[in-house]
Amino acid sequence: MLTKLKNYATLMRLQKPIGFFLLLWPTLWALWLASSGVPSLKILFIFIAGVLVMRSAGCIINDYADRHFDQYVERTRNRPLATGQVKVKEALLLFFILLCVAFLLVLSLNRLTIELAFVGAALAIIYPFLKRFTHLPQVGLGAAFSWSVIMAFAAVLNTVPAKAGILFFTALLWPVIYDTLYAMTDRRDDIKLGLQSTAILFGQWDTVIIGLLQMQFLLLLVLIGFLFNLNAYYFFSLSLVAMFFVYQQMLIQKRLPENCFRAFINNHWVGLFIFLGIVASYSR
Repeated sequence: MLTKLKNYATLMRLQKPIGFFLLLWPTLWALWLASSGVPSLKILFIFIAGVLVMRSAGCIINDYADRHFDQYVERTRNRPLATGQVKVKEALLLFFILLCVAFLLVLSLNRLTIELAFVGAALAIIYPFLKRFTHLPQVGLGAAFSWSVIMAFAAVLNTVPAKAGILFFTALLWPVIYDTLYAMTDRRDDIKLGLQSTAILFGQWDTVIIGLLQMQFLLLLVLIGFLFNLNAYYFFSLSLVAMFFVYQQMLIQKRLPENCFRAFINNHWVGLFIFLGIVASYSR
């Protein structure tokens, strides 16, 4: 029984919290901005728990979608579905249970947020299958990971103002950046398997295009600062984010898989420092 539970935890990537944090930071950005720095403890708890549950569910449906490919990729060949440690029916049942938990969490929020939650669930289900049909699955991931921004504003304000939409598209751009870095680690295997990604699409221009996307992301964050009347603390945090991006560019110049993965992991600090800048702006 303990072995089975350990396999389920591995399937949900509980031992690898980076995905949880990458989903959490934009959610917290939105909650602080929507509530002018004072989110209710109830809404904060629901969204943090929801992030944990939906990230776990997303990992399961991703592994289900890739179950016939993961065994041929060095990085993923030991995943529980690829090795048979977890059966397909078990994985789908666990996915369904997690969706039910997420739905129960959101039921205590307003109707608009509940309705938006169905869109979020659909995005989480659709994203893992996109790499079969388009070179832009990272955009799908961005939409899925950033939908919590829209839901956060709906939960706090019972409406979604235009500037929340701008924050959504800003947050959507970030996963395109870091998941391209992630995809660069698997590029050779993905090409052999006939899978698609922005890393393959960008080809030899990958580092340049990532750099341009990082610059665009920073400019959008500056715009967010003005739209929400954030102060110098926030803009100082953006200067640190720029330094992280320079570091990431230094890591990926030779396109070594281990360095591309390190650049991907480094985005945790990007999200954290943006959040700290927002919090500091409201702590005056």
